[in-house]
Amino acid sequence: MSGGGNPYQDDRGNHDASITKPGAGGSVDPTRRSGPVIEGSGGPFLIGDSMTGGYGKGPDILHDCTIAVDRGEIAVIVGPNGAGKSTAMKAVFGMLDVRSGAVRLDGADITQLTPQDRVKHGMGFVPQTNNIFTSMSVEENLEMGAFIREDDMQQTMEQVYTLFPILRDKRRQPAGELSGGQRQQVAVGRALMTQPKVLMLDEPTAGVSPIVMDELFDRIIEVARSGISILMVEQNARQALEIADKGYVLVQGANAHTGSGKELLANPEVRQSFLGG
Repeated sequence: MSGGGNPYQDDRGNHDASITKPGAGGSVDPTRRSGPVIEGSGGPFLIGDSMTGGYGKGPDILHDCTIAVDRGEIAVIVGPNGAGKSTAMKAVFGMLDVRSGAVRLDGADITQLTPQDRVKHGMGFVPQTNNIFTSMSVEENLEMGAFIREDDMQQTMEQVYTLFPILRDKRRQPAGELSGGQRQQVAVGRALMTQPKVLMLDEPTAGVSPIVMDELFDRIIEVARSGISILMVEQNARQALEIADKGYVLVQGANAHTGSGKELLANPEVRQSFLGG
């Protein structure tokens, strides 16, 4: 894979502030501490409810935006470039301040939790790019994913290798030597090592071939069938909606269309405006 469209080009080391410096970029105060978890009940398993917010002291990017997913479901966020899709995902994960609205996981209000504490509560997040440690081996990357765990991680690692057999074959190889699709498998596998209840994927098929995209989507379906909720931002809207239980079309940071994947695929306005007719 080469050329200007390759999101993995020249990614020696980990330059993504979303991993290395959660507060970088003016989004969230890096010294911020988690607030309380407010217990509750009812509603979807994970919901970013009526979220309005932006980065730092900048203007609002999200406007009364709601994103939700139930247990074992796949929810997909699509829309034009600049629609706020990744921002909505990051808001749910606590990577920018939600100025109004709330985020709830399994009925509990987690709006005040830092991203690190959301991981401890069962959320896994895979950024679009720079989402692996290129100098480390595949297996070391997976081990890094289990940093919050105190139990034996070998069973989970075996599950990851069963899901992505190529990673077992290349487990001793530096992750930076892998193809783009294989790197994405490492990134997803590392997130699964935390044993998440919800797996959040930001553009998981960016820069990969159609064949690799189909394979990744098949694996994502397998993860959802295991009971893990999937919340995914995806540029390949038509293909993503085909596997989605729920779909959200965002325009300028607000909900434009919401429905099942099949409903959105059949919606003439969605087809014309976002799916090429």
